[in-house]
Amino acid sequence: MKVVDEKNSLLQGFLRWRERHIKDKQFVLILSFLVGICTALAACLLKFLVEYIKEFLTENFDSTGVNWLYLVYPVVGIFLTGLFIRKVVRDDISHGVTKILYAISRKQSRIKRHNVWSSVFASAITIGCGGSVGAEAPIVLTGSAIGSNLGSIFRMDHKTLMLLVGCGAAGAVSGIFKAPIAGVVFTLEVLMIDLTMASLLPLLITSVTAASVSYLLTGTEAMFQFHLDYPFSLERIPYAIALGIFCGLVAWYFTRSMNWIENIFRRYSNPYVKFLIGGAMLSILIFLFPPLYGEGYDTISLLLNGRSNAEWDTVMNNSLFYGNSQLLVVYLLLIILFKVFASSATNGGGGCGGIFAPSLFLGCIAGFVFSYVCNEFQLGGTYIPEKNFALMGMAGLMSGVMHAPLTGVFLIAELTGGYGLFLPLMIVSVCAYLTIIVFEPHSIYSMRLAKSGELITHHKDKAALTMMSMETVIETDFQVVRPDMDLAEMVKAISKSGRNLFPVVDVRNELIGLVILNDIRNIMFRQELYHKYRVENFMVTPKACIITTDSMEDVMDKFDKTGSWNLPVVDEDNKYIGFVSKSRILSTYRQVMVDFSAE
Repeated sequence: MKVVDEKNSLLQGFLRWRERHIKDKQFVLILSFLVGICTALAACLLKFLVEYIKEFLTENFDSTGVNWLYLVYPVVGIFLTGLFIRKVVRDDISHGVTKILYAISRKQSRIKRHNVWSSVFASAITIGCGGSVGAEAPIVLTGSAIGSNLGSIFRMDHKTLMLLVGCGAAGAVSGIFKAPIAGVVFTLEVLMIDLTMASLLPLLITSVTAASVSYLLTGTEAMFQFHLDYPFSLERIPYAIALGIFCGLVAWYFTRSMNWIENIFRRYSNPYVKFLIGGAMLSILIFLFPPLYGEGYDTISLLLNGRSNAEWDTVMNNSLFYGNSQLLVVYLLLIILFKVFASSATNGGGGCGGIFAPSLFLGCIAGFVFSYVCNEFQLGGTYIPEKNFALMGMAGLMSGVMHAPLTGVFLIAELTGGYGLFLPLMIVSVCAYLTIIVFEPHSIYSMRLAKSGELITHHKDKAALTMMSMETVIETDFQVVRPDMDLAEMVKAISKSGRNLFPVVDVRNELIGLVILNDIRNIMFRQELYHKYRVENFMVTPKACIITTDSMEDVMDKFDKTGSWNLPVVDEDNKYIGFVSKSRILSTYRQVMVDFSAE
């Protein structure tokens, strides 16, 4: 207890010293630098753990035949992860990016402290043992948790906490991929942090710092080796457009299928039932298609660097398809079809991982299959370099799944050093994005929050409404009356209240009407009528009721439609809660807009 008190006093002393000597803007830059170092170290630790576990388990596998341990390792991985989450963490740590979006919109950018470390170890166990997911979303949650908790320790305000959460996400992407530009763009596009000079500089500092630390620890090489043998030419533009549309359709299939499968897992509350279903599905799929094991980055490297059918055929090593080169395209198409089942089974069964890596994996295969088929059937008469289109497919799928075309372009360029294909990367990303938004208005990360009205967007009006909570605008100092009260009792209630509205409730506290002071002003002073009229005689039905589960957009819509300045609030059982006034909302809205927009 004494040690805790000493720590608190030291912290208080530092905070007082900081307030006197370091301005807030400078201190935010210092914090963004620290966040960059911490997120890079966490990213490198996660990558090391995943690779170590994977190499330890699979280094003696036979490449020319089936390996029965593919049926065992993934099941063990998600079982151990599930136990770790339930017994040690005791909290849900799945859907990392969605949790960050929720924290920004509903929890004042505060992320629980265990997220600083829990996602790292959970995802390392899952992916190292074969879980068909990526390590990037967990490390993004870890980075954002580092930013959030570092800001909380130093008592930063909500606006600064939101920025530090964004810095943590940018540092995580930058650190794990060695892609500083993609880190910044990801934060702006996916987390929808507003681009201002006050936010851009800390994001850049964190991204550059994280990338530099990763370079120091793991070398300066790009994550995937890529050599541009065939520069892009104008006659391939129609093929790039077609690939973008194809990637958008694959992204749509991936998004819809993942939501459908996740909904199936949600039907079961028993974690062991989920584990049995997910484990069985995952192990069988990995046994049949070994490239589904883990992140799939080995397959990406193979398709980006292979130069002949003999090299590409090695993607079927360790599988039942080994030696059947004529089935290569069929094999890869089946992987595209079943990858979403493997990823969903991993998380649904108790594992922990994200969809960054699955997006890159699927995009690479989709681009390769598209170009391979075009060349085999000589569609258009122009040679389509498979490795180039595999690279472009990665940008297309990421753009489609995440609804982030700029992130797709910059991330793939930085991951591979493929800057010579910048134009086609942009074409494919934009076409994929335009294709999927026809079917899905929100990304796979944001659709859950969008359905419940909890998603912050770049539309500042909607963002401000999202950041307002119902609890802050409900007023409860209204005098409640009963329908059987006579006018005399009503006058007594009026004398005790400073309001001109009176909710009428029954014995179950359900709202049944309103008494408006102006409606009874002509009779309230006539004592001969005091015992002749009851509240039920002059109460009116409210024009609309606000339900506690309504979003602030719904609330404003009800005010606009009714033209009212005050509306009653009830719960889902019609129990009276209080009132919301338009003036209170507008006042709160103005303050939020000032805080939200201030640089």
